[in-house]
Amino acid sequence: MRRLSGIGLIIALLCSLARAGGPVVQDWVADGVFPQGIEGPAVGPDGRLYVVNFARPGTIGVVPRRFQACLLLRLPPGSVASGLRFDHHGLVYAADHQGHNILRIDPVNKSVTVWVHEPRMSQPNDLTLADDGGLYASDPDWGTHSGRVWHVNAAGATRIVAAGQGTTNGIALSPDGKRLYVSETDQRRIRVFDVNADGGLSKARVLIQFKHDGLDGMRSDVRGNLYVARYGAGQVAVVSPAGTVIRTVALKGRYPTNLAFGGADGRRVFVTMDKRGAVESFRAPYAGADWARMKR
Repeated sequence: MRRLSGIGLIIALLCSLARAGGPVVQDWVADGVFPQGIEGPAVGPDGRLYVVNFARPGTIGVVPRRFQACLLLRLPPGSVASGLRFDHHGLVYAADHQGHNILRIDPVNKSVTVWVHEPRMSQPNDLTLADDGGLYASDPDWGTHSGRVWHVNAAGATRIVAAGQGTTNGIALSPDGKRLYVSETDQRRIRVFDVNADGGLSKARVLIQFKHDGLDGMRSDVRGNLYVARYGAGQVAVVSPAGTVIRTVALKGRYPTNLAFGGADGRRVFVTMDKRGAVESFRAPYAGADWARMKR
């Protein structure tokens, strides 16, 4: 039998994974470039990856290509962002969990405005944008293991559309915008709601319950499958619209916090990794729903 060198073994392993259909996970941003608590990945219309907290909290960094990251801008004093989402105009919305705001940012001229200030929010965590210009925001209260979901319409008017929830965290709309998914970290479950014509929510039910490890950010692909960051499990779980885990992607680190789709075809997944302060990446079979919505 021919013996393989160390490099040969690595190449053979990668080829084996490719043949088996499993995605190859690779580092996209190295350890320690971002601090612990790295969050909020989002890919803009320019194809670049944006991530909150470059080097320190209260900033936003940009990753134009693999292993290249730099500071984009500093947020106003007292603001620290968590989730980010781009609209099709190229503006990015940021959940400012410290300032109780939804910020609107122009990454071209680096202007930052407070689009919504809502003092009743505990700490807005993650966002998902609807086709009508409105958005939904998760709002966890970590001290009481509870949370809410807010709806903000295109004019900036806020209202609570789901109260009395678990620790609401990741949030995503289905590709057709008719269902809203919300992960509850401490309860280890994902709820699904029907989206009403006025943006309200109805018919809440549990889509899936996990037995162990936390849930963090998530995104939908264009087929309606959810990609869920399993904090502590070191994996991304892919959940069908029917609520079954159809596959898992094993990551290099144990603590994924959030993820976003990007790349030329919307199929590259970027995963922010707590503890490591890094970004990992792999290819998905289908493009992300948010990526496709942004391109409309």
